[in-house]
Amino acid sequence: MTRAKIAGIGYYVPEKVVTNQDLEKVMDTTDEWIQERTGITQRRYGNKYEETTATMGARAAEKAIERAGITKEDVDFIIFATLSPDYYFPGCGVLMQRELGITKTEIGALDIRNQCSGFIYGLSVADQFVRTGMYKNVLLVGAETHSYGLDFSTRGRNVTVIFGDGAGAVVLQPTESDQEGILTTNMHSDGTYAEKLAYINPGCHGGYHFEHNLNEEVDFGYPDVEYGGLFLTQHMMDHAQTFPNMEGQFVFKMAVQKFPEAIHEALQTAGLEKEDIDMFIPHQANLRISQFVQRQLGLKDEQVWNNIQRYGNTTAASIPIALSEAVEEGAVKEGDLVCLAAFGSGFTWGAALLRW
Repeated sequence: MTRAKIAGIGYYVPEKVVTNQDLEKVMDTTDEWIQERTGITQRRYGNKYEETTATMGARAAEKAIERAGITKEDVDFIIFATLSPDYYFPGCGVLMQRELGITKTEIGALDIRNQCSGFIYGLSVADQFVRTGMYKNVLLVGAETHSYGLDFSTRGRNVTVIFGDGAGAVVLQPTESDQEGILTTNMHSDGTYAEKLAYINPGCHGGYHFEHNLNEEVDFGYPDVEYGGLFLTQHMMDHAQTFPNMEGQFVFKMAVQKFPEAIHEALQTAGLEKEDIDMFIPHQANLRISQFVQRQLGLKDEQVWNNIQRYGNTTAASIPIALSEAVEEGAVKEGDLVCLAAFGSGFTWGAALLRW
C-alpha cells in the first residue's frame, strides 16, 4: 500500500536572538517570570524589511528540497501553514513559490489557517494527496513572523514573551515500504471557545460573534455609516484591540486534556502502544504543557524533543523545526516511531504517527 514519507526536511530561524533580558527593557517582566511560566529563555526575530513569513519558508524549503534529492522544479504541490501571512491575501503559498522561482511550472499552492495545529493538518492533507497518487513531491511548510504583530509593552507581555519567528519544511513522497512513512493522522476542532485565543481585529466580523455567540457588548468604534468602516477603526488601534488575545490558563487546561487524547487515538488507530514511541515531538506551545504530556505518556527526557527554550512558540513552524533539529542531531533514527501532536487556536488539535 502506498503511503507518504518525509523524504527531506529543513528549517530556518533568523539570526537575531532576543533574550528575556532584552524584553525586560521594554516591558515589566523578568527572566525568572518568563521561564517559570513558559520555559522560554530566548527567541528569534526576523530582520525587519528583509525577512517575511514567505521568505523564511522559502529558506527552509530549499533545505528540505535538497535533502529530498530533488530540484525545485520537481515539486508538484505546495501546502503552506501560517497564522502570520505576509498579506491578508493572497496567501504565502504563492509568495513562497515566487521566492523559490518555480512559477513557470504553475503548480497549485494551498494555504492552511489552523494556527498551532497547521503543520499536523497540512501533513494529513499532503498524506492523502500522495496516497491517492495525485502528487509525488508535496512541499509542506510551516512558517511564522510573530514579531511584527506583537504588543511590546507591559499590557501585552503575557502573549508577547511567548512567541518567536521561524520556518520548517518537509517534502513528502510516496513509498511502498511498510517500514517507513506516515502511519496515521487525526484532526479535531471545537469552535466553542474561539475567542479565548484569537487575533480578532482587523477582521470582517462586524462584532457579530460577540453579540450572537458571546452575549457580550464590545465597543470596536464602528462609525455610523451605511457601508464599510467595520474592518479596522481608529478606536481599535487606540484601545489595543489589534493585538493577539489569549486567556492563558484556559488554553493550558484545554491543551493538557486534548494533547493526550489525540495521541492515544493515533496509537489505537495504528495498533500501537505508548511504549512503542521512540520520539515525541509536541508543538512547542509551553514547556509545562510538554512536560505534563510527557509524564502522562511515561516517556524519558531523551524521548521528547523540546526547543521552546531557544525559539519560543513558533506556532505552525514549531513541529517541523523541532523534528528537523532532532533528525540533524541524531535523536531520530531510521525505523524510529515518531509521534507529533499539536493544540492551538480554534480550538484545533491533532496528532500523527510516522515511521522514520
